[in-house]
Amino acid sequence: MSPDSSTGGPTAYQQIDSRPLTGRQKSIIALAVLGNISEFFDMFLIGFVVSLLTKPWNLTGFAAGTILACSGLGTVLGAILWGRLADKYGRKRAFFWCVLLFVVFTFVSIFTPDGWWGFLALLRVFVGIGVGGLNITSIPYVQEFVPAKHRGFLSGLASVFIPFGLWLGSMAQLAVGDNWRLLLAIGCVPVLLLIWLRLVPESPRFHQVHGQEAQARSALAWAMAIPVDQLGALPEIVTAQSDSYAVIFKRYLKPLVIVTLGSFCFIMGGFAIQSWGQTLLKDVFAYSAPTVAIMFMFVSLADLIGRLGSAWLADRLGRRWTLFGFGLLGAAGCGLAVYAISLDSAELFFVAILVIMGFGDGAFGILNAFGSEQFPNSARSTGLGLGYGLGATAKIIGPALMGVLVGGSFIAQNISAEVIAPAFTLFAICFALGAVIYLFASETKGRSLDQV
Repeated sequence: MSPDSSTGGPTAYQQIDSRPLTGRQKSIIALAVLGNISEFFDMFLIGFVVSLLTKPWNLTGFAAGTILACSGLGTVLGAILWGRLADKYGRKRAFFWCVLLFVVFTFVSIFTPDGWWGFLALLRVFVGIGVGGLNITSIPYVQEFVPAKHRGFLSGLASVFIPFGLWLGSMAQLAVGDNWRLLLAIGCVPVLLLIWLRLVPESPRFHQVHGQEAQARSALAWAMAIPVDQLGALPEIVTAQSDSYAVIFKRYLKPLVIVTLGSFCFIMGGFAIQSWGQTLLKDVFAYSAPTVAIMFMFVSLADLIGRLGSAWLADRLGRRWTLFGFGLLGAAGCGLAVYAISLDSAELFFVAILVIMGFGDGAFGILNAFGSEQFPNSARSTGLGLGYGLGATAKIIGPALMGVLVGGSFIAQNISAEVIAPAFTLFAICFALGAVIYLFASETKGRSLDQV
């Protein structure tokens, strides 16, 4: 007889909590990690591409800001769209279409005619739609296969290694030099992930929400590498469908507001560095493109260490206090950037970027994982996608704001301390507000997903 709650045996999720991770659970985590690295490698590439195109295409601040803002617009649309679709049709299916979408439009971008920055910007919207959905779908996918006591760290790993995509982008630029078309072509390699995706099952909690108990039991048994008849009972789930956007606004307004505003504040500072950092170092402080590529390898390392740290601390200090501390340190980094500008110190400005990305952007090691834990099984991806998607408007506003501040003239002629200092002051305020906002969230450290 299989163990169940009626005979006093452990339930299926108690079995997961009591066992070490299997190779199959690790494969789910690894797939999410590599998927996010690959997609954000492509997303970060546009920052390198814009820095290469400013002179040959005579890009104005408006043109460069538009290209970068369109990437952000796509991620907003993607997060909102794919979050709902992942709850309705499955995390695995949404993952597939996110990868396929961003690869196809990255491939088309390779053939952009010289000077057609508007066409490139339009294509980046569709690339962003694919990119914006992957983190939203992959985090719940991982969370629903792993033990509760390590869920913050293990699901956070999907976001932790995203900066490695930036490191790969730096390596790619060093390898191909000024050939931006070849740089974009490298961004199509992640299509190979679709082969791996065929080998893993759909989320068990998704199956349960949709009344597919047999498939849920099969997925859990697969994850633990045990026969289905040795699997404990599944918790009863009353809801037999995923929650709509209307239900999110009606029943989960508080967590939606927290995730939206908190995401906006943290994204505002970090994304501006990711998208404009290369251009600032290259055209303001006169570093060469290869030097900037090397510098951003260190930036990606700082970001990766920060994300790993926030994911690890979240299961020890708790999610709220981890985000609070990282937000304040990110704000301090922005203040250091303003000070560096006043001294005209390129070296200190670079240190400030390291601090901002290590802590302000490093908070994303747990930020989205914590956001998804604010919603129940039936609304996990939809709630996270809607909240993060609305918050991700910062990916439009941040780069566009920098573009407006730079103005309509050729970029290298127009950036000055008067442009940068006010922007980084605003980013500091955003990080500090984000730190406070997450103190109002419900702490989920060590709690089962069925208890949220």
